[in-house]
Order: sequence, then C-alpha cells, then structure tokens
Amino acid sequence: MTTTITRPGESRAARLMTEWLDPKTWIIADAVLVGWHSDRLAGIGWGLLGCLFAAGIPLAFIKHGIRRGRWADRHVGQRPQRILVMTFASASVAGGLLLLRAFGAPRSMTALIAAMLVTLATLLAVTPAWKISVHAAVSSGSVAMLALTYGTWVLPASLLVAVVGWSRVQLDDHTPAQVLVGTAVGGVVAASTFALLR
Repeated sequence: MTTTITRPGESRAARLMTEWLDPKTWIIADAVLVGWHSDRLAGIGWGLLGCLFAAGIPLAFIKHGIRRGRWADRHVGQRPQRILVMTFASASVAGGLLLLRAFGAPRSMTALIAAMLVTLATLLAVTPAWKISVHAAVSSGSVAMLALTYGTWVLPASLLVAVVGWSRVQLDDHTPAQVLVGTAVGGVVAASTFALLR
C-alpha cells in the first residue's frame, strides 16, 4: 500500500485526491467497467490485459525511474521527464492495442485502448510547449467514455473530474488553464475516438 506524504503547508485533502484519483485509477475503472459491459467476466479479462499495457507497464517504468533518481515521484512534474515517460507509455499502450486486436478482443475494448492511445499522443504533442494536466485529461476522458457506454446517468461522476482539477491547482502542480484545457482535450479526444471505433 502506498503511503500518501504531504509537503509542509499543502492540503492533505488535495494530496489524497491527486493520489486516489490519479490516471491509473481511471484506467482501471474504465477497463473493468467497459469490459464488463462488452462481455461480462471475459470482458473484464480483456480489460485487465489492456490495463497491463496502459497502466501497469508504464507505472513500473516510472517506479524504476524513481529508484534510479531520474524523477522525484510518480507524477513526474518536469516537462522533459514527462515527455520521456509519455513516449514510453504511448509505446506500451500501442503494444497492448496490437495484442488485443491480434487476439480478437471485443471491439469496445480495442476502441477503449485506442482512445487512450490517441489521448496520450495528443497530450504528448502539447507537453513540450506547455504542461497540460494529464490527471484532468484522463479523468475527463474516462467519464466521457463511461457515459457513452452506460448512458448519461454516469455524468454525475464529472464531479470527481472537478475534484481532480481542484487538487492539481491546489497543490501548485498546474495552473487553472492547464487543468481546464486538459479536461476539455481529454473529454473531446477520448470520447470522439471511442465513439468512432466502438
């Protein structure tokens, strides 16, 4: 279990929200819930395989970098370091997508992983110039894809997207503009890709 450490003077609530509602959490939720909708237990199995490439392998890469002293924490705040991590993550997600397609995963599952890949590629294109919020983009895109899968009753989860954005600004990890743009980009790119491919 990961211990949540707050820096002096920072909001513990904001730190907890940033840690609990990080991209990995949303990726797992999407993979399990979209997987269940597509093919029940077998769909969850496909989702977990997608998670391995979209969250598990990238997180292992980040943790390896922390141990080697390449970056300070798993949120990788410095843009040059973020570019390296996002490039590695993109390659991992692309590999997972190819594997899912090769083994005949349900269309909605390959659409989900493809949407993650396109969103990540879009964020990677922006990151050299500006530190767009990955937390905000992933949370927004996740809620949008779940709404497309289960219907508009999922939309109240958008309150969690707002909490994620608040936490990133509160911790001085992002400006309000970086959070707002990340939210918009994540929602639009993920939803449009998922809707087109599923």
